[in-house]
Amino acid sequence: MKFDQILIRYGELSTKGKNRRAFVAKLKRSIKYALKDKRFDMLEIEATRDRMYILLNGADYREVADRLKKIFGIQSFSPVVVVEKEIDAIKQAGLDYIAGLEKPISTFKVTTKRADKSFPLETNDINRAVGGHILWHNQQLSVDVKKPDLNLVVEIRKEAAYLTGEIIQGAGGLPLNSSGKAMLMLSGGIDSPVAGYLTMKRGIEVECIHFYSPPFTSERSKQKVLDLAEVLSYSCGHMMVHVVPFTDIQKKIQQQIPENYSMTTTRRLMLRIADAIAEKQGALAIITGESLGQVASQTLHSMNAINEVTTTPIIRPLITADKLEIIKQAEELGTLEISNRPYEDCCTVFTPANPKTMPRREKVNYYESFIEFDELIEAAVNHTETIHVKPGKTIENSEMDDLL
Repeated sequence: MKFDQILIRYGELSTKGKNRRAFVAKLKRSIKYALKDKRFDMLEIEATRDRMYILLNGADYREVADRLKKIFGIQSFSPVVVVEKEIDAIKQAGLDYIAGLEKPISTFKVTTKRADKSFPLETNDINRAVGGHILWHNQQLSVDVKKPDLNLVVEIRKEAAYLTGEIIQGAGGLPLNSSGKAMLMLSGGIDSPVAGYLTMKRGIEVECIHFYSPPFTSERSKQKVLDLAEVLSYSCGHMMVHVVPFTDIQKKIQQQIPENYSMTTTRRLMLRIADAIAEKQGALAIITGESLGQVASQTLHSMNAINEVTTTPIIRPLITADKLEIIKQAEELGTLEISNRPYEDCCTVFTPANPKTMPRREKVNYYESFIEFDELIEAAVNHTETIHVKPGKTIENSEMDDLL
């Protein structure tokens, strides 16, 4: 079936008031970025207050649809046939729509939305005319008004008549970059990529921070994180990954912090480094994949002790989710298999045998008071490597201008 347009429904954007126009503009920008490809040069995008239309001009709607599914801010969309507002043209378009279906159907119904009240036929008259024409030419079909295989929607508007029978679910949420920027602490495990995705869904621009401790962690563990970032980049076009050298700090922790408090101090120093990078990048929050009670560093007592080192808001999208829920989301996102690769990150390599689950702030401050961490933190921040990732490609810093 050859479609003329793709109709995009806003969903949550429709609840916005005076600032709706700004959200719609950001969504339009996201769509243009996602469709930045020579194959789609012929596309035209038209935005109204309530809907957005992509004029295909001969482009394959399936390829366009594959990209639209990943764009935040789109509740759903439908491929559309556009015809003149004449009943004979509408009837023929309905018949052509049935004939062009990829999957066979046995039941259908016609639902008309008559936005243009000047059209001479009433809603039920249009339903009967189009449905009857289809039945006459397809006598193996029958009408089912409750659970049809196809609900053919005919929308009569002032400029034309629109026909569609498929509703494709979008990613939902808010358009990217409509809610500020935050830094995702991307470990390589199952949780943090899911946390990043859910945060992006709320319109937040995300950059990643990864702590890398060679030779204790391998180059393959670093590549694993870049692969996770690439999956996330499919929803935003590209992803920045800040790789922090963490070996010297971890050695110092292992040498001078009591073992049962080493994980608490490790997390605190990671947070201090993330805070410094966030300030440099203009980010307003830090995102983690923490789920309450999942491991020793994710108890309320641990989070209370760890959070002491920063006043930057911490976003924890998974805080109340259980592990099975997170695994299911990771599988749907496409990160589970990557996260399960047997390459350890710096946290798992140095996990103590008996980490403190109820650390006390005064104790961790006391232990840390004997060590000068400021210079180590400054060195780690200054030697952080920034890698830019986009779908199918890892990009060097010098190429970033071309990417943007």
